Amino acid sequence: MTAPFARLSDDDLATCVHCGLCLDACPTFRVTGLETESPRGRIYLMTQWKRGTMAFDEEQVRHIDLCLGCRTCESVCPSGVPYGRIIEAGRADVEDQRRPSLKRFASRVALRQLVGHPRRLRAAGELTRAAQKLGLTGVVRSGRMLPPLHPRYRPAREVLETSSPRYRVAFLVGCVMPILYPQAHVAAVRLLQIAGCEVWFPPGERCCGALFAHNGDLDGAKRLREANMRVYNAGKFDALIVDSAGCGAHLKDYYPDLKGRVKDLTEWLAEVGMPKPESQLNVKLTYQDACHLAHALCCGAAGLYSTLEPEMSNRILQEKLDDVIATGADVIAVANPGCQMQLEAGLRSRGSTMRVEHIAETLLRAY
Repeated sequence: MTAPFARLSDDDLATCVHCGLCLDACPTFRVTGLETESPRGRIYLMTQWKRGTMAFDEEQVRHIDLCLGCRTCESVCPSGVPYGRIIEAGRADVEDQRRPSLKRFASRVALRQLVGHPRRLRAAGELTRAAQKLGLTGVVRSGRMLPPLHPRYRPAREVLETSSPRYRVAFLVGCVMPILYPQAHVAAVRLLQIAGCEVWFPPGERCCGALFAHNGDLDGAKRLREANMRVYNAGKFDALIVDSAGCGAHLKDYYPDLKGRVKDLTEWLAEVGMPKPESQLNVKLTYQDACHLAHALCCGAAGLYSTLEPEMSNRILQEKLDDVIATGADVIAVANPGCQMQLEAGLRSRGSTMRVEHIAETLLRAY
């Protein structure tokens, strides 16, 4: 029988020297002022559980649940604490120990039986789009947060060529992105072609597993990685391009066989270069640095967090909205679907006319 909290690494936990520089960077600490809602407090709690010096307590688990997993703390930590790895391992260990709950059970079933299966997810997307047209999605909070749904993104063929290709790239279509924001994929693929890339859509590709890992299901994430690697190994490409920051961060951390080849769309375009824009955009714009790209100020979306922890998610969102609205921008450019949906919902609630769009859509308008 495996010992409790075996996934947590003693070496990882020991890197924290409890200096406290992470506190002001942590969204949940900023809005609560509680040590237990900080990276330092959570590491201390998990360390005691692993050592057996503190009894496992269901009430204390709330502090682990309330972590966004944004990893902003990593950017300010002088000791290089791998907090993302720690919190995901800790959450997986907690799931082995905690009492079952309807909310956690429902999220696990939704991930394993829906998100992890492309055909089922596409069918659910079509049903949700039909329900939205009938005004039925406004009954629950998560339904009200949805953007207007359009036909999902479907590549015209397995490989999209371009004249005089310089690179061949694989493109992560993903799970929820083609359903929620198909227009972002359209723009991203077009930008890749403009940059001289032949774009390959790996057949049989599934969810990358990010949502699974973020919610303590490392076993589910591992199975998806194994399935996807069989697909990726069957093709040849210079880079795997991702236009969803959370997915990109997960692929870089959990897909060692793709080391150095996983690239965020903006990262890749900056590396290979783009031709001179054909037109100038006369718009005042602010850019939302997704926390999984730059460990910046989190908007409170954090995968399923806004659904599982709506109160804390909204408190963090309000702080973000204050900063965004203060810019006076016309457009917020984003690089992650969760950020886009969260910010759109927040701006609607405040009656703001500020538009939110993927950075790929913004860039494409210049061409």
